[in-house]
Amino acid sequence: MNLSTADKQLLLQVARDSIAAQLKGKAAMPVQASSPVLEELRGAFVSLHRRGQLRGCIGYIEAVKPLLQTVKEMAPAAAFQDSRFRPLQADELADLSIEISVLTPMRLIKSTDEIEVGKHGLYIVRGLNRGLLLPQVATQYHWDRRTFLEQTCNKAGLPPDAWKDLNTQIFIFRAEIFTDHPPQ
Repeated sequence: MNLSTADKQLLLQVARDSIAAQLKGKAAMPVQASSPVLEELRGAFVSLHRRGQLRGCIGYIEAVKPLLQTVKEMAPAAAFQDSRFRPLQADELADLSIEISVLTPMRLIKSTDEIEVGKHGLYIVRGLNRGLLLPQVATQYHWDRRTFLEQTCNKAGLPPDAWKDLNTQIFIFRAEIFTDHPPQ
């Protein structure tokens, strides 16, 4: 995906600084992209973990904003707007781990045989129902392809076997995933 180590470090720092600024009730400082890839329109998710547990995860599935801007916006969204969790508190920031997943464009598949667990993420659509799981989720839980499909259907609010329905669209994508570690 052409992200250098410096690009990744900048994105992780921007994510952490954006969360810290919001905790203090301030706007995040403006940041200049250090390379052209950070100015590319890219889909990305920011996942927050605290003590090994998911603490928030929000992102754009499509490339609607430059990558740097996406991360700057999605980090505080993951910290304060993920409805599955209470808003992050200041005392949690010190042991918060930030993970960023930069997505490739989605590709509609014709057969579930195209899905490679651990390599692809899934986005399932049927009617108004939509669900997405990042590639690392299947790996983390040691799911096989069928379980990954069923869990993505569940995330979409569909029956577990909805992936078999011809009216269900299944998209795959890949992600470049990188993380920081809680400060000591």
